[in-house]
Amino acid sequence: MAKIKVSRNLSRNDVILKCAAGLFRKKGFRATSMRELAEVLGIEAPSLYNHIGSKSELLQDICLNIARQFTIHIESLETSEFTATKKIEKLIRFHIQIMLKSFDEVFVANHEWKQLPEPFLNDFLSQRKAYETQMVQYVKDGINSGEFRKIHPQVTVLTILSAVRGLEFWQKHKGQVNTKALENNIVQHLIKGITV
Repeated sequence: MAKIKVSRNLSRNDVILKCAAGLFRKKGFRATSMRELAEVLGIEAPSLYNHIGSKSELLQDICLNIARQFTIHIESLETSEFTATKKIEKLIRFHIQIMLKSFDEVFVANHEWKQLPEPFLNDFLSQRKAYETQMVQYVKDGINSGEFRKIHPQVTVLTILSAVRGLEFWQKHKGQVNTKALENNIVQHLIKGITV
């Protein structure tokens, strides 16, 4: 019987999640079967259930893991002494880096979260709302400190999040731009658009 190939950096569960995220991104959650996932992993479909409970469990793990990473990052900024500008810059950089490092997983969290069952759907949406609320607060702090223009904070956050999410389209043109240059250009463009 074939076994799931693991590497030094990835556990068996990590390999399954990465593979599932790739399939969910390409085909959509509903259109992906456990049999297809097993085939890509090079194992028999029944043996896949030795490692996971269900396809839905995979989606939960992918979405909530991405949400957790964003939550941990933004919480680390709350207690920092950074200016509002620096906090927003660090958030933009984090968004770009996670999109480049874990593209399939972020794509799935952005597009397939609606397929999450309760209570996982509510948990995911709560984390997302808390994240956006904290971003809005950083923008308000920047306006109050005179760092940012007086632009509607929610519009500013929406613009930043939409711009970074645009990296989904950049994936088609990956080879044409160096990733560090891409990150620096996006940060510079977005920060200059809101600072005084």
